[in-house]
Amino acid sequence: MSVFQKIEELINENRLNDALLLLNNEITQSQNNDKLYFTRGKLHWRLGNKSQAITDYEHAVDINPDSPARIALDNARDVIAFFNPDLYNP
Repeated sequence: MSVFQKIEELINENRLNDALLLLNNEITQSQNNDKLYFTRGKLHWRLGNKSQAITDYEHAVDINPDSPARIALDNARDVIAFFNPDLYNP
């Protein structure tokens, strides 16, 4: 079973912190794998750690400009930049 399959299995079992620990360990061993950073970024986003997710997406894009993290990064920046004060005023 590949590391990505194991991570996906942990995520499907809702063992998100275990998946994050495994990703952190894999990134420590292989710092130039954009897919690991992209996957960790998606997991951070799901956990509500938006700034960490964006950092991981940026790192993945730095490693591989054609990474799917580019789209995730653009979308994340759009979400963060969205602000409508009328939604917060009764």
